Amino acid sequence: MSGEQDPLELPHTGPCVRIAQITDTHLEERAGGTLLGMDTDNSLHHVLHLLRGAGHPPDLILATGDLASNGSEAAYRRLRACFDALGIGWYWLPGNHDDTRLMSAALSDGAPMRRCLHIGGWQILLLDSTVPGEVGGRLGERQLRELDALLAERPDMPALVCLHHQPVPIGCAWLDQQKVADGDAFLDVLGRHAQVRGVIWGHVHQEFSCRRGEALLLATPSTCIQFAPLSEDFALDDAAPGMRWLELMPEGRIRTCVERVSGIDFSFDRDSGGYLT
Repeated sequence: MSGEQDPLELPHTGPCVRIAQITDTHLEERAGGTLLGMDTDNSLHHVLHLLRGAGHPPDLILATGDLASNGSEAAYRRLRACFDALGIGWYWLPGNHDDTRLMSAALSDGAPMRRCLHIGGWQILLLDSTVPGEVGGRLGERQLRELDALLAERPDMPALVCLHHQPVPIGCAWLDQQKVADGDAFLDVLGRHAQVRGVIWGHVHQEFSCRRGEALLLATPSTCIQFAPLSEDFALDDAAPGMRWLELMPEGRIRTCVERVSGIDFSFDRDSGGYLT
């Protein structure tokens, strides 16, 4: 996290801030590429159709990592074209499959990821939980200090914190080996700031929710393959690709739901023994 960026002030006039969280798109280098047999461009197309068909479109999109399966610049450029075509502001953070340098080049014309957004009376903080060469996550002392400082600067604003890896166990033994290694320190920082009302992440390819004090802790399904909840070892789930809607209310409350694609038969390799998450 860099303290050099000023918060980005986004205009907003609606009754609440409406956000679409898109995560773990896993686009391959070429369109039509597959992850465990699923065409990830096709599945993303159907998830984005949910956005286009929404009666109330989102004010912004948060893309929370693993946007390309192998850090492909071509995949990022294709994703950028998909998001730009929606005409909705969007912001990203990296996952363990991503190449942050290539993401910055392709998604932000070389600019680093945005760290802090202000919109509709809310503070939205984007964190980088990736560790080069590792599957699991860590935030590190510097990023935790800066998170603490940013929250301390605006105790008057309810806050939503976003990252890629899960900061708490979700009940999948194999995935929980990959959670944020300094998740307890992260939660300690959040515990010092009562205005934190939500934490969202990807990585686990499934829906999960729990509450810690005033904060909702939320995992969001992938736009492609899904992992089976409460599994000891790698296991896929038949649930459809999806996304998460969030409504940030002016009094600091969050309304949220997961929406999945329906009526489409997505083929994938149900007998797969795993892949590098």
